[in-house]
Amino acid sequence: MSLTVAIVGRPNVGKSTFFNRLVGKRLAIVHDLPGVTRDRREGVAKIGDLEFNVIDTAGLEEAEADSLPQRMREQTEQALKSADVACLLVDAREGITPMDQHFAEWLRKQKIPILLIANKCESKQGTDGLYECYALGLGDPIPVSAEHGDGMNLIYDALAPFAEEAADKLGENIKEQDNPPLHLAIVGRPNVGKSTLINKLLGEDRLLTGPEAGITRDAVTVSWNYKGQPIALIDTAGLRRKARIKEKLEYLSVGDTLRTIRFAHVVVLVLDSEVMLEKQDLTIARTVIEEGRALVIAMNKWDLIKDRKAAKQKLQDRLEKSLPQVRGIPIVPCSALTGKGLDKLLPAVLKIYGTWNRHVPTAPLNRWLETMIERHPPPLSQGRRVRLRYITQAKTRPPTFAIFTSRPAGIPDSYNRYLINSLRDNFNLSGVPIRLNLRKTDNPYVDS
Repeated sequence: MSLTVAIVGRPNVGKSTFFNRLVGKRLAIVHDLPGVTRDRREGVAKIGDLEFNVIDTAGLEEAEADSLPQRMREQTEQALKSADVACLLVDAREGITPMDQHFAEWLRKQKIPILLIANKCESKQGTDGLYECYALGLGDPIPVSAEHGDGMNLIYDALAPFAEEAADKLGENIKEQDNPPLHLAIVGRPNVGKSTLINKLLGEDRLLTGPEAGITRDAVTVSWNYKGQPIALIDTAGLRRKARIKEKLEYLSVGDTLRTIRFAHVVVLVLDSEVMLEKQDLTIARTVIEEGRALVIAMNKWDLIKDRKAAKQKLQDRLEKSLPQVRGIPIVPCSALTGKGLDKLLPAVLKIYGTWNRHVPTAPLNRWLETMIERHPPPLSQGRRVRLRYITQAKTRPPTFAIFTSRPAGIPDSYNRYLINSLRDNFNLSGVPIRLNLRKTDNPYVDS
């Protein structure tokens, strides 16, 4: 899979819908409002036996220098530089506009093969508008309906020769990676520096940044390799309090971010060091923990803090008080702008990832359980003794343990917390969520 295809076109012609159709998932946010997509977003597309990389881009439009639309266009230009083929999407129902003509001329100068895709051809109006596409001088248009999936066989036929050519260039020396990627999500409130932090880690302006709040809308995944470890680095939209979310588009962005947290392995919560760990920050942290993900806190804009010792102590005290269920969350002071401290972020991520994946053998677990019962036996339940007979680790990611007992309902929450805290201390499970399930023994001879 070596072919890379970039989807380009003016705003609101259906590029993100076409992208979602190719990858077979609703990865990109789709909305009637023009200009929803801002960053370039990558995915793996599949049509029959043809697999290729596809890049969704922001809508092409003229813009003033140093403006947000201009920075969006620069992202599209970067996508074209890394692509083998460009798919220029036009709206066949609306017909060819002067903007389509302008950008067709611009695209011709980029020295990249161009496929002209006429979208929204599911209706007679769209079919009639198909003939206007010849005026662009880009050859025969390919009629499709991204929304309904029509015309994907024509896309296959058009891309297959490029895929063969790209495979020949790649050669047979590329081996598939045996090491699966670590899914690392970067989350936080709007404008705390998430995209800037990722750009600094990558060493390039891969993601759109600027002084405007809420630039990132889609969760954008960037493939990266850190010291031999493949990483899927995911930038997300800022999470505000629910009461402040009024527009439907922001609801979609927030839902995208929450899905990203749910499927991530490790989540880096980026805080603004000047106003860190507000109520919304704690809400995000609790969401990460409830989903069972490993959490790392990045204290961004650390270069602006004068009394750093007091600031760090204040954060640690707040975490112990507000998130007692997960002790030892890694904290990394850093500056996304200058890069200072970022060299410690990925080592902290890999360490907590290892803890999150840790498996504890059954024998030491049961020796630990015997010791815990001797030190502090479980309280009586309805006047009867509760027997904790056996413990095993049911799964990892996060570490999940099962204790078989005569009376699961008789174990109070306080004793549960006592066992979890002891598990954390004895088996080096600091900083990750631990789940402890109580199961009833199915032995008819056990006293109940």
